[in-house]
Amino acid sequence: MFNKKTVEDVDFKGKKVLMRVDFNVPLKDGEIEDDTRIQAALPTIQYLLDAGAALILCSHLGRPKSAADVQFSLKPVAEYLDTLLAVDVKFADDCLGDSAKKGAEALKAGEVLVLENTRFYPGEKKNDQEMSKSLASLADIFVNDAFGTAHRAHASTVGVTEYLPAVAGLLLEKEIKYLDKAIEEPKRPFLAILGGAKISDKIGVIENLLTKADKILIGGGMANTFLKAKGFDMADSLVEEESVSLAKDLIEKGSHKLVLPVDMVLADAFDNGAAIKTLAVGNVPAGWRILDIGPETVNVFGDLVANAGTIVWNGPMGVFEMSNFAKGTFGVAQAIADSNAISIIGGGDSASAIKKSGLADKISHISTGGGASLEMLEGKVLPGLAALEDK
Repeated sequence: MFNKKTVEDVDFKGKKVLMRVDFNVPLKDGEIEDDTRIQAALPTIQYLLDAGAALILCSHLGRPKSAADVQFSLKPVAEYLDTLLAVDVKFADDCLGDSAKKGAEALKAGEVLVLENTRFYPGEKKNDQEMSKSLASLADIFVNDAFGTAHRAHASTVGVTEYLPAVAGLLLEKEIKYLDKAIEEPKRPFLAILGGAKISDKIGVIENLLTKADKILIGGGMANTFLKAKGFDMADSLVEEESVSLAKDLIEKGSHKLVLPVDMVLADAFDNGAAIKTLAVGNVPAGWRILDIGPETVNVFGDLVANAGTIVWNGPMGVFEMSNFAKGTFGVAQAIADSNAISIIGGGDSASAIKKSGLADKISHISTGGGASLEMLEGKVLPGLAALEDK
């Protein structure tokens, strides 16, 4: 149940607001390649400006080693945001120093200031008290709208809440409500579709969903580990050897719920130009590897999807970055788009696959946070949410 205060519970007139956004967007040569996360933050930004707030935005970007990693500067993001808003967007070239302090002091109602990358400071990931205090000193109230980092207890997500009244933004509220409802009160049948490379990332998710979902469809690299657990030789396929016995346990525990691929697309090299063959699931011939689910599996998954009430999808079905091994992922995407189910795509690769397939507008909700949505599917409490004030 979502029981946190949101921006709609607060009067912002004349207040300085520190808002944690998720502007962790892909940049290439200073150009933004995908602005989904920026667009997702706009409703809360606009709401606060209309409510008379002076708005200070903070975010991390990438994984910089230090402030010397200038390719991770948020400056291009601030410049891009400036083109989206009717007001001037100012930029502070630090988030703890003079530039931030002076910029925040001079900020008037209806104006926006973007602070430099919070991860330029080692205190961010350590949830350092001094950094939290320093950030909090810039404002009167804190708004967290960064669902993508809600699963991390960092200075700019959790630390600041000890020094400022803290509420949820509109995006954070929407994300949590969608996922919470899907997991706790799903329209049935409730299907989970899990893919991606590693089973170890999703063990907790599978265990939690075995108690809640009606069926769990497994594709992608993680399916290979399950197939190995069933005794098949996987040849050169990606397999997590250390997770094979775990996969065995999960198959025993959830045999009636787990749905594994029935056919596989094989290649003789990890290359789009490799030789390809499609076989029924069994031993993989020496020198070959599985890079996608086969057409029969897409049909089996598609039939289940067509009759579902709620679908949660996290992780691609194959190496969809290569066109010859994208058919499984796009086939499942098409089935979800055609279904009448409530559909939720959990961030990361699945979200980019859905966008690539041109079907994004047919999905009920595309999450902005891969890691955070996985932790919710696992039944964990998100620290960034827990730290906010209760209604």
